[in-house]
Amino acid sequence: VESMLARADLDIAAAYHTLVPAELLRFAELIRAEYLLTREQVLKLKGAAELLDDEPTLQRSIRLRNPYIDPMNLMQVDLLGRWRAGERAERELFEALLVSIAGIAQGLQSTG
Repeated sequence: VESMLARADLDIAAAYHTLVPAELLRFAELIRAEYLLTREQVLKLKGAAELLDDEPTLQRSIRLRNPYIDPMNLMQVDLLGRWRAGERAERELFEALLVSIAGIAQGLQSTG
């Protein structure tokens, strides 16, 4: 759980929220609140100041790779918005989305 919390980026999540219909944005706020609560409880349980304080190699790895993954996320937001606007008909945009999913998963070292 802790490593997944450390990989999560609420600022990047907010970029994806631009694609969410207004009536569904309340779920984004619920997810954000649950993330913050879970993070707080994990830190309290471990008596730690930061996530992964006891795993400095993983902590450093996540901090170093995020600046490289962030542009891929922003590109994916753009691709997804354009794909949806085109009524999901453009095969090339869809293929680019699949590549972005694989690239982000590889960068995060998690499943796509």
